[in-house]
Amino acid sequence: MLATDTLAEDQWKTVYAMAQMLANEQTDVNEVGKIIAYLRAYGHVENGGKNFFQYLSVLVRNGKTVGHSGRTFDYYQSIEKACKQYLLKYQNDVPAMLQILGWVTRIMRYYKAGGSTDFVEEQPSVTANFVQATPATPSQQVKVGDIVDATITKKKNVEITYKLLNSISLSQKEHKQANSLSEGQTVKLEITEVREDGRPKKVRLRGVGV
Repeated sequence: MLATDTLAEDQWKTVYAMAQMLANEQTDVNEVGKIIAYLRAYGHVENGGKNFFQYLSVLVRNGKTVGHSGRTFDYYQSIEKACKQYLLKYQNDVPAMLQILGWVTRIMRYYKAGGSTDFVEEQPSVTANFVQATPATPSQQVKVGDIVDATITKKKNVEITYKLLNSISLSQKEHKQANSLSEGQTVKLEITEVREDGRPKKVRLRGVGV
């Protein structure tokens, strides 16, 4: 499922910037998967985040001897450069690094499949584009008029982000009711518009605190 609200806005920007950099340099997404496996296995130890960057440096130093293809060394260099540029500030937050890198691999595969690599500043619209390119599961499919439960995961002035169907995030402006809404609140939404694959596209707030 696509838990698209698990990252903060600046972390989403990191995801797309890293994915674009690595995709532009034609980095093998499988090599990114290998460093994720390392971080998942050893990130929990003391100084796990710091050790991760040392591990990347070792890969680059030995890339020409341990690489399994002529491009492996280039891949290691690209990965180290991207990680040091974008992830150093998260070295004390290994779970955040894992989430970011996990999404980086997803977006890289999206780019490889022909998706646009144009970087967009606003996370909700960028995420929506990626979600549209991913097949919907039956639990994500709805029809106009359906009433669904949702949780408010983010509130920024009058812009409210809802999480519904356990995995989908939708952001929209609630000019009239924003003052009565707060993060963590449970609400009911009416589906007013549906995408071609059955996912909700637009909703109307129907109940607060229910």
